[in-house]
Amino acid sequence: KSALRRKCAACKIVVHNACMEQLEKINFRCKPTFREGGSRSPRENFVRHHWVHRRRQEGKCKQCGKGFQQKFSFHSKEIVAISCSWCKLAFHNKVTCFMLHHIEEPCSLGAHAAVIVPPTWIIKVKKPQNSLKTSTRRKKRTSFKRKASKRGNEDNKGRPFVIKPISSPLMKPLLVFVNPKSGGNQGTKVLQMFMWYLNPRQVFDLSQEGPRDALELYRKVPNLRILACGGDGTVGWILSILDELQLSPPPPVAVLPLGTGNDLARTLNWGGGYTDEPVSKILCHVEDGTIVQLDRWNLQVERNPDLPQDELEDGARKLPLSVFNNYFSLGFDAHVTLEFHESREANPEKFNSRFRNKMFYAGAAFTDFLQRSSRDLSKHVKVVCDGTDLTPKIQELKFQCIVFLNIPRYCAGTMPWGNPGDHRDFEPQRHDDGYIEVIGFTMASLAALQVGGHGERLHQCREVTLLTYKSIPMQVDGEPCRLAPSLIRISLRNQANMVQKSKRRTSMPMLNE
Repeated sequence: KSALRRKCAACKIVVHNACMEQLEKINFRCKPTFREGGSRSPRENFVRHHWVHRRRQEGKCKQCGKGFQQKFSFHSKEIVAISCSWCKLAFHNKVTCFMLHHIEEPCSLGAHAAVIVPPTWIIKVKKPQNSLKTSTRRKKRTSFKRKASKRGNEDNKGRPFVIKPISSPLMKPLLVFVNPKSGGNQGTKVLQMFMWYLNPRQVFDLSQEGPRDALELYRKVPNLRILACGGDGTVGWILSILDELQLSPPPPVAVLPLGTGNDLARTLNWGGGYTDEPVSKILCHVEDGTIVQLDRWNLQVERNPDLPQDELEDGARKLPLSVFNNYFSLGFDAHVTLEFHESREANPEKFNSRFRNKMFYAGAAFTDFLQRSSRDLSKHVKVVCDGTDLTPKIQELKFQCIVFLNIPRYCAGTMPWGNPGDHRDFEPQRHDDGYIEVIGFTMASLAALQVGGHGERLHQCREVTLLTYKSIPMQVDGEPCRLAPSLIRISLRNQANMVQKSKRRTSMPMLNE
């Protein structure tokens, strides 16, 4: 029938809205994502298959090795296959292929078992019963036990689930955070695909809630890994929450680039944007990736002490972020980013693809180039790096943009520090050495950057003091503002664990998708 339908992301069944009640009558249940708490039956440490009848099925039968005959007629009700929503094993709907013993046998969870959070780990908290009997029992407990019980209740207060993992060196459980609003709005499709391959309770939509609750829930899971699906801002958000929660050891973070620039993703070999790569492949890369360190830098902002109160111009009193992972810059590039940000806030529907976003950047940069809005930047800043005053050189070369760079990539993939073998007086750039690179740009060197050029290398240092004497556009990891005259101190905060994609993989798992 041609009527409104719903599709389950977890088990891929399709049902007419009017037929939802029929699922209850035939006792159909979606694949279980947790187990009930408070049960007196012994805990099962294995997962059972979740078999679903399919009218269409890709791949081959596990038993006979033959493909599945597809029924192209939409009205055909013939079941061609029976497949498991967990491990993706599929059989022909025949007694010679699918046998009775398959129904109750344990499920291996398939090729990605190492990153799947089994439903046996996730326990639904039973609501306490406020009966006279339970209150009488509580009174008889000693004060020590009562305090311990109260503390345990506070730990789980308001949470419908608790996690009780079983440690294994082969397991690398994965939490997936998806920002559907990043870049070209690819997040919704990605979210549904991860729910199909994983336990839906390990996949989180950041447009519905932030990452804090999920990270707190899974904080005691050993060998935990995180996949951030979004732009560099999404990665920074997750790293900041990890800082606040002080998880030990902090879980490493992989990146699926859905944003516009994706400079951190490029640095870690995840590419400049998601191009419909199979989710099965992405999960393999996350599991096999190498853990590397990423320097993170503090930004402390104060009012410029050299200027009297009545001379301070209008502008923001603080930066959008107090920590940066990629870069902090001021001048021309920040002014273009600020225009993009203001236009996107006013008309978000016009910025629904990565290509459109880049076209707007190009147009705004050309307009700003003609207006020369940052031509006097060098007259209104003072930069001191590890005690060395760079101001005279900045004024001499009349830079219109100054970048403090932590990673090799900048501005959607360019390399402003230059190629590794082209350094002479400086060390090659690294994202884990505790040093930050300071680079100056004129309009000519900014234009050359897009065709393989680089900026003027000024310093590699551990601490920076920056004084500004007028309101200047600045950006922190792509988040822009116009900051009032200020004193800004940059210093190393800590190092985050990241997952770097391995460049080669010898084999790929075979799945019935």
